[in-house]
Amino acid sequence: MRFGWTGGIFTIAMGTLAFGAAMSAHAAGDAQQGEQKFYTCLGCHGIEGYRNAYPDYDVPRLRHQHAAALVAALKEYRTGERPHSTMHAQASSLSDQDLADIAAYLQGPDPVKPTPPTGAAPAMVATCAACHGENGLGVDAPLEPKPPILAGQHADYLEQALAAYRNGRRKNAVMSAMAKGIASDADLKKLAEYYAGQHSPLVTATVGSR
Repeated sequence: MRFGWTGGIFTIAMGTLAFGAAMSAHAAGDAQQGEQKFYTCLGCHGIEGYRNAYPDYDVPRLRHQHAAALVAALKEYRTGERPHSTMHAQASSLSDQDLADIAAYLQGPDPVKPTPPTGAAPAMVATCAACHGENGLGVDAPLEPKPPILAGQHADYLEQALAAYRNGRRKNAVMSAMAKGIASDADLKKLAEYYAGQHSPLVTATVGSR
């Protein structure tokens, strides 16, 4: 099944400080339960190379994403702050405990190992780095919830997510302000491609991936 609408899919490739109170839900997440509950998501998120339709872009990689960022993204789909009909229906069918369990499963037990950035960073990275780090793996500051990993995420997903913040379809005060400061579509694309090209723990959450 393919599904459409700007902003789709679990993750969230781009969120930061205003994601709210997801951390408390993450703290109680049960990864074993989450593995069972994630089965309804495998049809889109468990297939390498699967693409969203209308608009067309790669569905984001979820394995090893920060659990708190995933919970926050799902809550935004539930409320409509991220408009996507399929994801709204999916998130609305899940309890807060379900969200926490699924997010704990996707994050997994292994910590993210910092790596130095690769390539020349576009000027816009200076703004993003305060939360996401120059390498897209985040910063040591105790942000709650922890911003999502951008490194290694699909470039076209990051591009459409930024565009959605920029045009107001996604509602997040911090991200909207940041995205509106990007001067052109070309600059937005460069920023997405830079973070997509960084070393990353993110992979597609296929059956059996760890």
